[in-house]
Amino acid sequence: MACRTPEVTGDLARVQKYDLMDRYCHYLRKKIRKALGEENTPLKGMHVVVDAGNGAGGFFATQILGRLGADTSGSVYLEPDGHFPNHIPNPENKQAMASIQKAVLDSHADLGFIFDTDVDRMSAVLGNGREVSRNALIGMMAAILAPEYPQSTIVTDSVTSDELTEFLTQDLGLKHHRYMRGYKNVIDECIRLNKAGTVSPLAIETSGHGALSENYYLDDGAYLAVRLLVAAAKAKQQGKKLSSLIAKLGEPLESKEYRMAIKGEDDFKAYGNGVLKTLEQRAEAQKIKLAKPNYEGVRLVFPHGWALLRLSLHDPQMPLNVESSKKGGVAEITAKVRELLGGFASLDTGVLR
Repeated sequence: MACRTPEVTGDLARVQKYDLMDRYCHYLRKKIRKALGEENTPLKGMHVVVDAGNGAGGFFATQILGRLGADTSGSVYLEPDGHFPNHIPNPENKQAMASIQKAVLDSHADLGFIFDTDVDRMSAVLGNGREVSRNALIGMMAAILAPEYPQSTIVTDSVTSDELTEFLTQDLGLKHHRYMRGYKNVIDECIRLNKAGTVSPLAIETSGHGALSENYYLDDGAYLAVRLLVAAAKAKQQGKKLSSLIAKLGEPLESKEYRMAIKGEDDFKAYGNGVLKTLEQRAEAQKIKLAKPNYEGVRLVFPHGWALLRLSLHDPQMPLNVESSKKGGVAEITAKVRELLGGFASLDTGVLR
């Protein structure tokens, strides 16, 4: 049967072209101007640098910061280059974070932003070189949103620290809903909560993925940067430091992640779920406290820390995250988990030694 070409309808002469990036940048600039008093160049007097890692994020320096009056000198790797010749465009990468820290310190900037390749992840660096990522980024975004959304619920992934929970609940008066890993998982849960009547303005992963309900739940690192940038500008106007927003946020003394491979199993997810069920049973038998509610894996609670064992979202692996407020505590907790995981031949627990 011959294929029939679909008939084109409409007046092609009336088709209009739109530069979507230009419209998007206009939207972000408008947000910043509105938040800072409708001035044309509200960022004048601020020095903010960007490390785009040769991904798509260079526009934030040229089309947002520069157009609003900020000094962006010292920004690096703004030109897109699919070979990524300077460093991996990933805020979680140590080399990438070192790059933006150097850019901030070398240029004596007030603030720095680093994006991943497609700008759906973001982390920041303060003027003193302090990294604002993972728990610190979540805490800072929550502190920015708390006055507008009092007693609301912040949705995060499963590997956030107990210190973050304490900061959100006790210092900010918010609720912490520690959910599953995967940015779509946290965003979908945020949407579900709002539809059910629970106000939840933010869904955010420790990886730097974040979505705000006010921004249509889009996984948008540039919008996170806008919110943080506005907070920084207001703090500077008031003679304050942005870091004051998370001054009370504690940090674990030690933390470590292990990734144990599941080998020789055709259905690694079924095997992994069996490991989790057995771990939970063994922990209960030894009267080790289990975190409840818990939406992913098994989270064991110890007097000086915790351990979370879960299945990888895609790979035949079982990541184990361990944190402790005690020196040497991670090693103690890891040794206990290794003992509880004895007898699983297909699980490579050797990495825990």
